[in-house]
Amino acid sequence: MHYVMEACAENGIEFVVLDRPNPNDYVDGPVRQKGYSSFVGVDPIPVLHGLTVGELARMINGEGWISTGKNSCILNIVPMKNWSHGDLYYLPIKPSPNLPNETAIRLYPSICFFEGTNISVGRGTTFPFQVLGGPNKKYGKFTFTPQSIKGMDTDPMHKGIACYGIDLRNSTFEGGLSLRFILDFFKKSGYNEKEFFLRPNWFDLLAGTDVLRQQIIKGFSEEEIRNSWKNDLNRYKKIRSKYLLYDDYK
Repeated sequence: MHYVMEACAENGIEFVVLDRPNPNDYVDGPVRQKGYSSFVGVDPIPVLHGLTVGELARMINGEGWISTGKNSCILNIVPMKNWSHGDLYYLPIKPSPNLPNETAIRLYPSICFFEGTNISVGRGTTFPFQVLGGPNKKYGKFTFTPQSIKGMDTDPMHKGIACYGIDLRNSTFEGGLSLRFILDFFKKSGYNEKEFFLRPNWFDLLAGTDVLRQQIIKGFSEEEIRNSWKNDLNRYKKIRSKYLLYDDYK
């Protein structure tokens, strides 16, 4: 959306947002830092930004984050009715080939970080982002073997190799962002930094910072890591409040 807004700003074209609920409507996680801008982290917002796409468009425009010579575009938002922040919402169709159901969508913010590790998130199975495992029995008793699946992932990590780990399909997950999965699997790796963080640069881009990875390596607890986000999140929440279109969390 950010890139389309930039193109509209550059060409003087109106950008229209047909707003819709955010199925992961929370404010949590590290805020993207300078030097870590990428396609998976365009703007300086937290992993869970707690905005609808319409509100996010207002923020991008209002904060001058468009960088094409013009710092805003002609923006027209068609708002929703009968929805407030905090209201539960379930997507009627899958938003991505590898987010096939509500369980995967809920878990995604917490386990997307694994894409920068040697742990499979179940790509190459019919239940991606609902399992975790690696090619070593130390990771758990549950097993799955990633395969090429047309329309989902034709070349998944550990293709054709048995992975051992955990099955989250029937677990109760409260939603939001939890670090317990990544901390648990790093512990199971034997705190082996080089083995576990297979793609450290990608992990940092997903997190929007290299601080999270360094905190995990140093053995920080989830509480300690969360405390390190507080100041950035409080600053972000003040910015967020300017762009809300709907009643905030009750």
